[in-house]
Amino acid sequence: MQGPGRELVSGLRVLVAGFGRSGQAATDNLLHLGAQVVAVDDEPGLADSPRGERAELLRMLGAEVRLEPGATGIDPAGFDLVIASPGLPPRFRLLAAAASSGVPIWSEVELAWRLRDPASPAPWLVVTGTNGKSTTTTMLAAILSAAGHRTVAAGNLGLPLTEVVMDPEPYDVLAVELSSFQLHFTHSVSAHSAVVLNLSEDHLDWYAEAADPMTAYAADKALAYERCQVACVYNLSDSATEEMVREADVVEGARAIGFTLAVPPVGAVGVVEDLLVDRAFVAERATSAAELCAIADLPRHGDSHGDRQGDGHGDGQEVAPHVVADALAAAALARSFGVPAAAVREGLRSYRLGAHRSSEIATIGEVRFVDDSKATNPAAAQVSLAGYPSVVWVAGGVAKGASFEELVSARAGQLRGAVLIGRDRRVVAQALGRHAPQVPVIEVEADQTGATDDSFMDRVVAAAASLASPGDTVLLAPGCASTDQFVDYADRGDRFAAAVRRRRRG
Repeated sequence: MQGPGRELVSGLRVLVAGFGRSGQAATDNLLHLGAQVVAVDDEPGLADSPRGERAELLRMLGAEVRLEPGATGIDPAGFDLVIASPGLPPRFRLLAAAASSGVPIWSEVELAWRLRDPASPAPWLVVTGTNGKSTTTTMLAAILSAAGHRTVAAGNLGLPLTEVVMDPEPYDVLAVELSSFQLHFTHSVSAHSAVVLNLSEDHLDWYAEAADPMTAYAADKALAYERCQVACVYNLSDSATEEMVREADVVEGARAIGFTLAVPPVGAVGVVEDLLVDRAFVAERATSAAELCAIADLPRHGDSHGDRQGDGHGDGQEVAPHVVADALAAAALARSFGVPAAAVREGLRSYRLGAHRSSEIATIGEVRFVDDSKATNPAAAQVSLAGYPSVVWVAGGVAKGASFEELVSARAGQLRGAVLIGRDRRVVAQALGRHAPQVPVIEVEADQTGATDDSFMDRVVAAAASLASPGDTVLLAPGCASTDQFVDYADRGDRFAAAVRRRRRG
């Protein structure tokens, strides 16, 4: 059966700008629906990469795919629609030209929303925020699965949304992670419920041409709440998220639901002693609360791989506060969808943190080595550092316009040393010089070609070990993106972990 917008796609001339995961999915599904598609990307080396192989297949299906220098210089004026890669800011020449020519610009997320099947339009539970998106989204998917729903974590992680909504076997509900980039060109999405977990400096380089980059970044995050149908979940300790809810244009009857690490007020979820509780989705919420799970049911530092010891219950003291907050947000979204408390507990008890999120690699000479490569901005790195009392910090990369002043000032007392890498390591070094001048700093440079082979990370780990004493933790929590030296944060974390293991073997 045709979905909202599916019948309108046939015959449209569509320009897909960017040929990453979302661009490939958009191209494929637009072709399937009868559109005339031109996909362009001028990132060096694409033609000889797996994306080049994918391009050849799509060409055989009828797409025109251009992966060469200057490809994005194409004039968009002759197209009916542009689908924008999330990596391209509005100032990018192709998008700016489309806007000036009056050509509609959609994100792949917007396209997916319009291509849903009206016979089974799975509701979207949307997660965004500066930090914790992936953990919250995957927790939510685990809870929904525990409740018996066919679901998937999609969007900014997992499958592109156009693939999900075109699946011939419909889903019951979707756990959707969205970045600010994806939200920027999203115009009609109406989530069942949504959460903005928190707001802090990140990706300000993407908004560099805005009069106030931080305000522009926040405005895109706030789009998650627009047209929300049932619940706008927000962080009671982050006033910016509460203000977003106040300003949102929602469907009549949608509720504001807070989450907090403290005892929750009426209409919120929170913590009472060692329990996560719900005072929002229970009939007698003025006088009672529903128990969701124990803090001890949640994953702890080092739980990223393998099973926990025993039956998974501990004293709860090792569970990081941000993990509790993410679990509360996921639970609130699930409860807004009618998931029973028992399924919330079952889903959270079975959940494991993903790789590169406070993953303990090894202990060598009474020094722990921990991979939190997922900490790609200062706020995430600050949360990561808070979990360890005595740290040799491995940091640096692409700072994305963010400042490290507040982070270093807040965590200076925990730092025993710092090893700095990457393009913007001087930004971190300057903050350390101002706020932690007593902390020894070693900068590790790539070779003259910029290569980051095994020897580079071996030097990083050796430098960190030279600064560490028994009882310290060497923590890779870069506070920066990785793309100056690595494929992505996972590649950075994998290389760090491999170097630690080589050092342990001697």
